[in-house]
Amino acid sequence: MSSTTPRQATPLTTGWSLGDIAVRRVDEIELPRETGPWLLPDATKEVLDQAPWLRPDFADADVPRLASHSFAVEAGGLRIVVDTGIGNAKTRANPAWNGLDTDFPERLAAAGFPPESVDLVITTHLHTDHVGWNTRLAGVDWVPTFPNARYLTSRTEWDHWAATDLDEARSQMFRDSVLPVRDAGQYDLVDVPEQGYEVAPGVFLVPAPGHTPGQVAVELRGGDRQALITGDSIHHPVQLSHPHVHSCVDTDPAQAIRTRARLLEALADTDALLLGTHFPQPTAGTVRRENGHYRLLAEHGREIPATAA
Repeated sequence: MSSTTPRQATPLTTGWSLGDIAVRRVDEIELPRETGPWLLPDATKEVLDQAPWLRPDFADADVPRLASHSFAVEAGGLRIVVDTGIGNAKTRANPAWNGLDTDFPERLAAAGFPPESVDLVITTHLHTDHVGWNTRLAGVDWVPTFPNARYLTSRTEWDHWAATDLDEARSQMFRDSVLPVRDAGQYDLVDVPEQGYEVAPGVFLVPAPGHTPGQVAVELRGGDRQALITGDSIHHPVQLSHPHVHSCVDTDPAQAIRTRARLLEALADTDALLLGTHFPQPTAGTVRRENGHYRLLAEHGREIPATAA
């Protein structure tokens, strides 16, 4: 990838109401144009052309568009952040992620989630662009960004990386964004059964392996509506029309395809929202069957007033 500087996203606290659960997208950055062809090499122009609904929101003329954001969830009186993006001032091998300087904490606060008010941080999987804001730099030390939160990830995910011989880039990520949280005593490991595990009222971790062995998606079961936050089980809407398009960094591409098919089948032709962790705006939509494929009917969020911390 080139050293093209990613654009900071426009500050927004767009969200969706599910009845007794509210979820907001908190933007970090739009990822550089080169990200799509690198991450999803099979999502060629010819593949994109077969799903014209992808343009203009989800694809440029010949490449998929991607973004980095978190989801801020209010459920049962708890403030929950799902995935924490790339983070600031981190040394990263990927030039587009190296040494970022964004106002992400201010965006969280504008959404009603100042870091000290957050109760739970859910990590769908332990990849660099999902754990970055786990920590912030305080002098020369990395400290938890959310000092009063419990951080959750699946035990299968943690154990996989603990048993893996890490390269230097991933070791660096663990040193600055994961281990400081563990050392502060704030990480909890969860055994996630097939039927899911409820971590807050209406908030369930559900298994979504393939991209990594222990990845989870996050199912929101509101009183009026349901939603699914994808993690990296679905990187981009092109994977609805072409579920066999897989990521170059999937640990088990065949399993990732099976997971994606299972999730899409459950969502298809319902009013449940699909919330893509890397989907560019409008980020959300409902899944519909169309001519033997799936497509996303985009659903723009609205401004949800922030509650007092």
